[in-house]
Amino acid sequence: MMENKKSSNNLKRKILIGLAIILVGTLSWGISWATYARPPLQEALDALESDELVEVSLEPWLVFDPTGGEELTGLIFYPGGRIDPRGYSNMMREIAEAGYLVVVPSMPINMAIFDSNAAEEIIEHFSGVENWVIAGHSVGGTSAAIFTSNNPDMIDGLAIWASYPANSADLSQMDLPVTMIYGELDEGVDKPVIDEKKVLLPADTVYLEIPGGDHHQFGTYLVDAGVDKSTTPRATQQELIVQGTLDLLNTVSY
Repeated sequence: MMENKKSSNNLKRKILIGLAIILVGTLSWGISWATYARPPLQEALDALESDELVEVSLEPWLVFDPTGGEELTGLIFYPGGRIDPRGYSNMMREIAEAGYLVVVPSMPINMAIFDSNAAEEIIEHFSGVENWVIAGHSVGGTSAAIFTSNNPDMIDGLAIWASYPANSADLSQMDLPVTMIYGELDEGVDKPVIDEKKVLLPADTVYLEIPGGDHHQFGTYLVDAGVDKSTTPRATQQELIVQGTLDLLNTVSY
C-alpha cells in the first residue's frame, strides 16, 4: 500500500515537472515571438554613423539631425510591425541630408499600433520645429494615420508607406497634404485595396506606385527569400520612396 502511494506521488511529481517545463517553454517562445524584430542589414547600420552632414543619436529616439542649422520642418517615422527601427536608417539619413530633422521612435513590442501617440512627446521635445510631417511603414503607416486623425492641429503632412488608414481614421475632410506610396507587387496593399481606401483620404492625395515593388523593400532589414516578391532592386525602389517623401516635405516647407 505504501509503495503504491509512493509510486503515485512520484508520478504526480513527474507530471507537475513536465507541465512546468512545457509552461516555461511556452512562455519563453511567446516572449521571443512578441519581442522579435527583423534585424537591420549592414547598409542600414552604416547609416548610423555621424558625419559632417548629419548627427545621429540613438536615445531616447533614433534621431537624424542635419548639421547645417535650425530645421523648421521635421519628419516623425513610425516603423513597420516587428521591424527594428534601425532598419530604415539609410533612408532616414538621406532625408536628413536634404535638410529635415528625422525622428524614429521605438515601439512597444515593435508594434506602432500600441503607441500611436508616440509623436506627441517628440513634437513637444523639439519645440523649435514649426512643421511636422508624420510617416510610417505598414502598421506604422496605419498608426501614423490614426495619430493624424486624432491630432489634426499637430501634423502638417502625412506619408503612408505600404499601408492604408484604419476605417476609424477618416482623413477625407482634412486640409492636409497626403502621399500614399505602395509597391506594385505588394500582395497585402495592392491597387484594389488602395482604391477601396481612397474614401478615407483627401481628394488631392498623391498616390505613388513603385514598379516591381513589394512590401518589404520599404526598409533595409533581413527578409526571408520566400517573402520577397519584388522584381525591382531595393535601391531603386527606395530612391523612389525617399523622393516621394521629400516631395511631400518640400510641399509642407513652402
